Amino acid sequence: MGTLEVTHRPAMHDADDDESPVEEVRLTVTNTDDPTLPVWTFRMWFLGLLSCALLSFLNQFFAYRTEPLIVTQITVQVAVLPIGHFLAAVLPRAKFRIPGCGARSFSLNPGPFNMKEHVLISIFANAGSAFGSGSAYAVGIVTIIKAFYRRNISFIAGWILIITTQVLGYGWAGLLRKYVVEPAQMWWPSTLVQVSLFRALHEKDERRMSRAKFFVIAMICSFAWYLIPGYFFATLSSISWVCWIFSKSVTAQQIGSGMKGLGLGAITLDWTVVASFLFSPLICPFFAIANVFAGYALIVYLVTPIAYWGFDLYNAKTFPIFSSHLFTAKGTAYNISAIVNEKFELDLQAYQDQGRIHLSMFFALTYGFGFATIAATLTHVALFYGREVYDRFRASYTGKEDIHTRMMRKYEDIPSWWFYLLLALSFAVSLVACIFLNDEVQMPWWALIFACAMAFVFTLPISIITATTNQTPGLNIITEYVMGVIYPGRPIANVCFKTYGYISMAQAISFLNDFKLGHYMKIPPRSMFLVQFIGTVLAGTINLAVAWWLLTSVTNICQDNLLPANSPWTCPGDRVFFDASVIWGLVGPMRIFGPTGNYTSMNWFFLGGAIGPVIVWLLHKAFPRQSWIPLINLPVLLGATAMMPPATAVNYNAWVIVGTVFNFFIFRYRKKWWQRYNYILSAALDAGVAFMAVVLYFSLGMQEISITWWGTGGEHCDLAKCPTDKNIVVSGCPVA
Repeated sequence: MGTLEVTHRPAMHDADDDESPVEEVRLTVTNTDDPTLPVWTFRMWFLGLLSCALLSFLNQFFAYRTEPLIVTQITVQVAVLPIGHFLAAVLPRAKFRIPGCGARSFSLNPGPFNMKEHVLISIFANAGSAFGSGSAYAVGIVTIIKAFYRRNISFIAGWILIITTQVLGYGWAGLLRKYVVEPAQMWWPSTLVQVSLFRALHEKDERRMSRAKFFVIAMICSFAWYLIPGYFFATLSSISWVCWIFSKSVTAQQIGSGMKGLGLGAITLDWTVVASFLFSPLICPFFAIANVFAGYALIVYLVTPIAYWGFDLYNAKTFPIFSSHLFTAKGTAYNISAIVNEKFELDLQAYQDQGRIHLSMFFALTYGFGFATIAATLTHVALFYGREVYDRFRASYTGKEDIHTRMMRKYEDIPSWWFYLLLALSFAVSLVACIFLNDEVQMPWWALIFACAMAFVFTLPISIITATTNQTPGLNIITEYVMGVIYPGRPIANVCFKTYGYISMAQAISFLNDFKLGHYMKIPPRSMFLVQFIGTVLAGTINLAVAWWLLTSVTNICQDNLLPANSPWTCPGDRVFFDASVIWGLVGPMRIFGPTGNYTSMNWFFLGGAIGPVIVWLLHKAFPRQSWIPLINLPVLLGATAMMPPATAVNYNAWVIVGTVFNFFIFRYRKKWWQRYNYILSAALDAGVAFMAVVLYFSLGMQEISITWWGTGGEHCDLAKCPTDKNIVVSGCPVA
C-alpha cells in the first residue's frame, strides 16, 4: 500500500517546440542538459551500493517493529550530497588505463559531484521498493510461514519468490516506456517533487545556515531525542490521556486508546509513530492531508461508533472495537493452527468444529471500505479524468515530441531484447519454483500464468492513470479475492498469487516512474536500467537476509501474546498479511464474504463505491459554479484508513497534526523557510531515529538490558482490547 495523494489537473497549452505543454513541468524541469557529465563513476557505484544496502537493512529491520519506520528515498537524496562532495574533494584525480580497452582511462574522481550521479544513487537506494514501501513485499510470505504458521520454507524458495516478484514486471514495463514515459502528456506528478529537490540541493548555497548544516544539526537532535521514547520513556509514543483518567472504563479506553481504540485525543512525541505506515507528513501536500483527515474522521469517529455501539453490527460488542486479530463467536482468539492440516491446507472438519471466523468491527469495515475504494477509484477516474486520459494517450501517438524527449535521443537507448530476456528469465524461474518447489509455494503453474496476465493487462491503464492523475489503484484485494474463490483452502498459494499479480504490476509502475525521473533529469537509459535491476536484486537479497536473521534470533517474534510486555517485535504489518492469508486463502472468501459467510453484506460496498463518484459528478454538472464539489475525492475519502490496521489512530492523529503545521501554517506564513528546509528536516528526522534505533538494538536490545517503570509500560490502555457485551467473559477484562 502506498501513500494517498491527490492532485489537481495540470494547466495545458499549445507551447512551442522548446517548452513542455504541461505547466507544472515547465516550472520545475529545466530545458538544458550537459551530456558530458560523468554518471558511471566510482562515487555513484560506491554510494549507490552502500545506500541500497543500508536502506534495505534498516527498512527490513524496522518492518517487524510495532512502529515500523521507513527510511525514504528523500533521506538518501539529502544525506549523500555532502558525502558526494567530500569524495569529490579527497579522492585522487589520477587516471588509470583500463586493460584491453585501448586508450580508455578511468578516474576515481572525474570532477565535481554532479546531479546525474546524485539521481542514480537515489534510484539505486530505492530500487525494489515499490512506491516507497521500504522492503520487498514477498518477504511477508516468508514471515507468515515461519513466524505465524510455524512451518518451514527454504532460503532459496524465499529468495526466488522475492527476486522474481520484484523484477518480473520490469520486463513488460520496459516495453511500455514509449507509451507512458516519452509522451509529454504522461507527466508523472510525483516525480516533480524529486526534480525540485535535486535542483534545490545542487544550486549554490551561500547562506550561514546551509542545507547540509541544517541536516546535520536536525539529525543529531533527532538521534538524541529518540533515546527518550525509544528506551527511557516509551509511554511518550502514545500519550492516551483519556485512558489515564478513566482507568477502569472499557468504553472510555476503547474511545481514547491510540493503539487499540479510536484514539480520541491521543498524541505522540515519537517521530516513528508520526512517520510510520503513512510516511513523513512533511512531504505530503496539505490538500491530500485534508482529504485523508476528512475520510479518517468520517470512518473512525462516525461510521465505526454507530456500527459498534449504535447497531451492534455482526455482534460487534462481542469483540474489541479495533483489532486485526481473528476471533471465535465467543470472543476468544481463533486458533488458526488447529484448522491447518499436515498438507498446509484447510482442515474443514476442524474449521466446522471451531466455527466461523469473526472480525473486529473496524477490521470488517476496513475490508468494506477497501471494496468501495477500488470501485470508486475506477468510476472517479473514468468520470473526472477519463476524457483527459484518453486525449493525452491519443496525443502521445499524434503529438509532437516535446523538448525532453528530443533531448533524450542523444543517449543510446535500451535494446528491446534486454526486456524480453529479463521477462523470459524471471518467468521461467518463477515457473520452476511453482513446479519443483510446490510443497513450499503451493501455487500451481496455471495460477502463475493467470497472475502475470492480470498484472500485465492492468499495467498500462493503471500507468496512464498514475502518470496523469497521480492515483494508483491497487490490485491486492482483487487478486486475493479472485484466487480465494477459484483455489480456496491454500493460504500460501493465495498470498503468492497476490504477490505475483499485485506487486509485479506495482513494480512495473515504480520502474516507469523512475524512468520518467531519469527522463526529466537526462539520465542515460542504459544506466537507469542497470541501476534499477542491480539495486532490486541486492535490496531483495538483503531484505531476506535480515528477515531470516530476525525470524531465527528473536524468540517468539510476531507473537504478541508470547512476547515480553512492550516488546517492539510485534510485526503489525505481517499480522494483517497473515490474517489476509487466512481470510482469503485458508478459509476462503466464499465462507466469509460469500452466500454462506457472515459478512456477505460487505459486498454492497462495491456498489456503493461505484455509485458515489457518479453522484458527485452529477452534482458537479448540475451546479458547475460550486467549485468545492469536484474537490470531493471519494477514492481518497473512502480509502483514507486503508493502512488501518496495522496503522493505528495515534499514527493518523500525529500525521495529520504535524502535516497541517508544516504544510499549511509554515507553508503559508514561512514559505521561504519551508522551501529551503522542509524536505531536509524530514530526511534528518528519519535518519536520526533510524540510527539511534539500530544503536539501541545492538547495544541494549541484544543484551536484553532494559528498565522497568510506569513510563516504559506502554500507553496504559489495557482495557481497550476488551469486548463490551455483558455475556462475554475474556481473561483480563472486567465483566461488563
